[in-house]
Amino acid sequence: MQRGRPVPELTLTAEEREILQSWAQRRKTAQALALRARVILACAEGRSNTAVGSALQLCKQTVGKWRRRFVVKRLDGLLDEPRPGAPRRISDAQVERVLTATLESLPANATHWSTRLLARRCGMSQSAVSRIWRWQRQEPRTKEQEGRNKQERSKKEARSLAPKATATLKAARRVAGHPVRTQPENA
Repeated sequence: MQRGRPVPELTLTAEEREILQSWAQRRKTAQALALRARVILACAEGRSNTAVGSALQLCKQTVGKWRRRFVVKRLDGLLDEPRPGAPRRISDAQVERVLTATLESLPANATHWSTRLLARRCGMSQSAVSRIWRWQRQEPRTKEQEGRNKQERSKKEARSLAPKATATLKAARRVAGHPVRTQPENA
C-alpha cells in the first residue's frame, strides 16, 4: 500500500535521455539546469523523491517540483522561466554590437570611443552604452594609453628597485674596503 501523494510516473525517450545527460555533464551548462537534469535522470531510474533528494542533497519537495514540471512540459519545463519585472530593453544582439565595436574598432577622427559616439554608431542612447560598459566593466582603451601604462609601470618598478640596488652597492663597497660615496638627496 502506497503512502502519501501519488508520484507521477516518469519515462524518458532516448533523445531526452541523451539531452539530459549532456546537460548534466557539460561544464558550460548553467549549474541549476545541470542539477535539474540530474534530478530527472535519477527519477527516471524509478527512485523515490526522498531517495533522489538525499542523493543530490535536495529536499523532496524540490525533487517533486522538477519531476512534475518535466512530466507536464518535458524538457521545456526544466528551463528557467522569465523573471518578474519589466522586460529587458537592451537585447543580447545590441550588447554584443556595442562590445564588439568598443574592443575591435576605433572611431574616425578620435583616439577612442565616447559613449555618445558609440551610441550614435549603434543607434542606441548614450545611457544604454554607458550601462553596458558598466555592466561589463569595460572602458575604451587607446593604443597610446596602453603604451603609457607600460612605461609608467616600468618607471615605478625601477624606482622601487633603485633603493635596494643602492644599498647593495654600498654594502659591497664597505666589504671591499672602498669608501662609501653618498649622493645628495635631490640628485
